[in-house]
Amino acid sequence: MDFYGFYTGRSFDAYHYLGAHLTQDGAVFRTFAPSAQKISLIGEFSNWEELPMAKVYDGNFWERIVPQAKPGMKYKYRIYRPDGSWLDHCDPYGFFMELRPHNASILQDLSSYTFRDESWMRRRTDGRCRPVNIYEVHLGSWRTNPDAPNGWFNYEEIAQRLIPYVKEAGFNYIELMPVSEHPSDASWGYQNTGFFSPTSRYGTPHQLMTLVDRCHQADIGVILDFVPVHFAVDDYALWNYDGTPLYEYPSWDVGRSEWGSCNFMHSRGEVRSFLQSAAHYWLEEFHFDGLRMDAVRNLLYWQGDEARGTNQGGIQFLQELNRGLKERHPTAMLIAEDSSTYPGVTRPADQGGLGFDYKWDMGWMHDTLSYFQSDPWERSQKYHQLTFSMQYFYNERYLLPFSHDEVVHGKATILQKMNGDYEKKFPQARALYLYMFLHPGKKLNFMGSEFGQLREWDESREQDWELLRYPIHDGFYHFFQALNRLYLEHPALWAEDYQGDGFVWLDCHQEGRCLYALERRSGSERLAAVFNFSDQCQENYQLKIPHTQGLALLLDSDSAPYGGGTQQSQNHIPVTDGQVSLTLPPFSGRLYQIQ
Repeated sequence: MDFYGFYTGRSFDAYHYLGAHLTQDGAVFRTFAPSAQKISLIGEFSNWEELPMAKVYDGNFWERIVPQAKPGMKYKYRIYRPDGSWLDHCDPYGFFMELRPHNASILQDLSSYTFRDESWMRRRTDGRCRPVNIYEVHLGSWRTNPDAPNGWFNYEEIAQRLIPYVKEAGFNYIELMPVSEHPSDASWGYQNTGFFSPTSRYGTPHQLMTLVDRCHQADIGVILDFVPVHFAVDDYALWNYDGTPLYEYPSWDVGRSEWGSCNFMHSRGEVRSFLQSAAHYWLEEFHFDGLRMDAVRNLLYWQGDEARGTNQGGIQFLQELNRGLKERHPTAMLIAEDSSTYPGVTRPADQGGLGFDYKWDMGWMHDTLSYFQSDPWERSQKYHQLTFSMQYFYNERYLLPFSHDEVVHGKATILQKMNGDYEKKFPQARALYLYMFLHPGKKLNFMGSEFGQLREWDESREQDWELLRYPIHDGFYHFFQALNRLYLEHPALWAEDYQGDGFVWLDCHQEGRCLYALERRSGSERLAAVFNFSDQCQENYQLKIPHTQGLALLLDSDSAPYGGGTQQSQNHIPVTDGQVSLTLPPFSGRLYQIQ
């Protein structure tokens, strides 16, 4: 390890030196704890008796070689504080940990797994000119295992079920909510104790590698939710690691996050090197195709509050992190979950930006859901909530998210958010998703949305798959499936997402009728979509579409097989002198190929 790089926050490979590493003759254990009075290694290899560790290099690092150590053995560091008291800690750089409530680290040989995804890795891109349709998944509650004590399938068992489903449904990426080890199921993985440890809830590191490997062999990319802002307060982990605030701030004024966890002190080089190495580790060792960085706003501003000013340490950390990751993994996706208006999030770091590939479009998400939650009679006044996003869209490379955050804490699921009673929610949701997929930007949807989940997400219960027995939900799923497949098949829907000539409004001034029309383009392909978001049938709608002789229907959200009221859609509509007359049912959308 480059020690100067470690101290100055430029290291991306600290895990090769720190942590526990198996050798031909046992294992070598190293940890960074500059303020510790002394440290002992304890573990199964010593019957949990203390093995004193020696200071190495400059005295801030500690080391112990254990000839009898073998893979699968548990261990901890007993760290004596400056005042003489001691506490047992898991390994900050450990590759595996026990299942909660236990917290020992576990020796692992990561190098013994052989990936078979060479073809995928050679062809992989960051997706800018390709379709990116992400299925966000919480592994413990997508499907539950009735035969397991905790109800969890392991990573390999999940792969057997998740991969064919994702292929059938028409998604081409999976985003995993955090799989770094965490003590509380209710944190969903966002308050970590093991930043290098895949959670043992679902099996071993090799089993997680198998899941990613098999996804790649099925042409499915896998993105990981990564948490670089804060960590769990549990005292066996990073908190006061060497008896002092080594990873966190010494003051709770900026040290405690809004979630009650500890904020990382990103101005410290050792902390930056720790997090950069963790990010690189998941991409390098597990072949993840990208990282979705959580709570970026809280890195840009003190406590995420713009009024408190920018956090230059956090900004510099993000720039160095993304620059270094792109240098090492140029085809990996770096995605910012950022609700702020901070400029240049997707501008390269060497041009003064943050260096992300994509930024979540939270404004689009809030405006769109607000519109569909409103009464139909209000939508004329709210009409331009749906057009506003295109006024700023090309400022960044945006990704459109309907994530887990929008289906919890009393917010209701996406389907439930639709205005009106049960029957009226489905046509609105079908039209909403058609609008989403016609809007520029990559797509993300949370599990269960594709079949009209009605109950808010609960991490302790699997999704309500029994809903698919009901025709209206089954029809909704088949609509979503058809929409996903059209998205993947038509370059006009993704090839020029971030180029101004890939999108044009055909009509966005029908406030009184709540009608919208737009066109997507790529090369010679032109697609048109028309929407009626009112609760009235709109007849004799005169739409101008230049340079065309006709429209061929690709998808009708009101089609009877999907649960709509249109028994037989008009598959071809002639266009005369660049104008066409349309009749649109309430709460409907139609997608056409322009001929």
